[in-house]
Amino acid sequence: MTTFPSLIDYSKHLQPFSIGFDKFFDDVSQMTTEIGKKAIANYPPYNIKQVEKNKYIIELAVAGFAKSDIEVTLEGNKLVIKGSAKEDDSSEEYFYKGIANRNFIRTFTLADKIEIKNAEMVNGMLKVWLENLVQTQDAIKRITINGDE
Repeated sequence: MTTFPSLIDYSKHLQPFSIGFDKFFDDVSQMTTEIGKKAIANYPPYNIKQVEKNKYIIELAVAGFAKSDIEVTLEGNKLVIKGSAKEDDSSEEYFYKGIANRNFIRTFTLADKIEIKNAEMVNGMLKVWLENLVQTQDAIKRITINGDE
């Protein structure tokens, strides 16, 4: 099994230059571990598109699922999309069954400034609209030094 290098190995060298990035290094370490274990599922397929400068859409192909079968939640900085497939209780026998109808959980890690704006089902596609909130605090700001003159 191939192991991927982790930024955690380099974080010790970056500590004098980075303050408050502990969570970032933890997240990167977790993602590289998951990739190394091939724990990332392939179902359902998805796209991530940039539609404007700071606006994105995550599209999941969820044909066969109703709105009531899908749950979209934000757990900390993780967007979690769960699909619960209905049991096929028909007595029909398939010669070939190529359409997947199974439960899934798809997780996306979002940056702190990403906000979920909307979610909708359109023609078998779940679309989750995201916006990167670029704030005025991102601009260079002069800090006044208070104290004795």
